[in-house]
Amino acid sequence: MTKAAVEAAGGSRGESKHESRSPDERGRRRPGLVAPALANLAIGVPAVIPLYLAYWLLTDYLPSTCDAFATRPDMSNCDYHTLDHAPVMMFLLAVTGAILLFAVLTVDVLGPRRRADDRPGRWLAMATLVPVPFLVLLCLAQT
Repeated sequence: MTKAAVEAAGGSRGESKHESRSPDERGRRRPGLVAPALANLAIGVPAVIPLYLAYWLLTDYLPSTCDAFATRPDMSNCDYHTLDHAPVMMFLLAVTGAILLFAVLTVDVLGPRRRADDRPGRWLAMATLVPVPFLVLLCLAQT
């Protein structure tokens, strides 16, 4: 039975023409959002490291009131432990952040472009799920 005869008969199993998961005009099923969501959540698990480093930089290092040229160090309200760790933390943030950006670029932009039936728009929209594991751990640590 040809495709035109099946469409004229109203579908092979009584399916409606306006079904939400119906095949597109080429006969292929439209891809869903499950694969991009799971891939970006999987990227989010190792992304906890650079996101924590950025969180530390914004919450511990930047608000510190260290005066580098204070005449008496005991008179300033400076946490020298935070100051000592700052270069290492910034270096690790740069390295792990670059790795994270490369992973997101590879999975969300370059991966869908290799497949003819997929567009990067769905994948880039799901890239907002990358920080979700870090935010969940941060909320659990606050309680």
